[in-house]
Amino acid sequence: MALLGERVSFDEPMSKHTSLRVGGPADAFARPASRAELARVIALCREHELPLHVLGAGFNTIVPDAGLRALVLRLSGLRTLERDDAGGVRAESGASHSSVTRFCAAQGLSGLEFAVGIPGSVGGWLAMNAGIGSREMKDVVDRIELMDPVTGHVQELEAEQIRFRYRALEVPAHSVLLAARFRMQPAEPNEIRARMRQLLTKRRESQPLNRLSCGSVFKNPPGDAAGRLIESAGLKGQRAGGAEISTVHANFIVNRGEATTVDVLQLVDRARTEVLRQFGIELEPEVRVLGEES
Repeated sequence: MALLGERVSFDEPMSKHTSLRVGGPADAFARPASRAELARVIALCREHELPLHVLGAGFNTIVPDAGLRALVLRLSGLRTLERDDAGGVRAESGASHSSVTRFCAAQGLSGLEFAVGIPGSVGGWLAMNAGIGSREMKDVVDRIELMDPVTGHVQELEAEQIRFRYRALEVPAHSVLLAARFRMQPAEPNEIRARMRQLLTKRRESQPLNRLSCGSVFKNPPGDAAGRLIESAGLKGQRAGGAEISTVHANFIVNRGEATTVDVLQLVDRARTEVLRQFGIELEPEVRVLGEES
């Protein structure tokens, strides 16, 4: 990993890089500063058969307490934001949620107001098809850029080729999301900011934004809400070690201090078991546990 110099570390605690602040060390943690560096890292992993995980801003992600026998990539070095001639916005995967929404407001471009306060990075937004009840990424993304994990070549997918699902994006296995283009409409910057403030106020009133969490833990089942079901099952405020099912919104698990991944997953299992037992509905996790998908 000499090619990345100080941008690679070993036995890196993942609790430093996930929003819940839990998780053991990864064998290696790399932060490429360019697509060329990213391609070289991917080629190195392929050559040595090293498992590879891509981490966005660490939301919707849990790392086992034992850590990861893998190289973890963080794409925060890829964060270009630009307005194109057609009035759209191209954003690289490492751009943060706040930088994108601020950029759109400053440019007088409307369309992403719904995403204000949805934490993470553009890559995470895409991978999770992030959104709210009425709108999600599939409604505004018309192009994505991917890096092929075998060749390192960059591929562009246009709107008709992109396959978004509820809280998911279908792409070739192990592809690395590089960037997206968002369709936007011109609007007065102050009007955009006003809409964002309204949405942020609503989010602050209904979600535990002042506590460490991974975001929504479960997907909403058809015609219902995971938070309502968990609360109706009497689980709001229940704890396991340092983790707690939030008293503000039951579809959030918060770290009250010194929580472990085992604590968090114990509450995940408790919520799934009780909702299934009491209501016959099986909740599907939205949060992903790195190392379990492969």
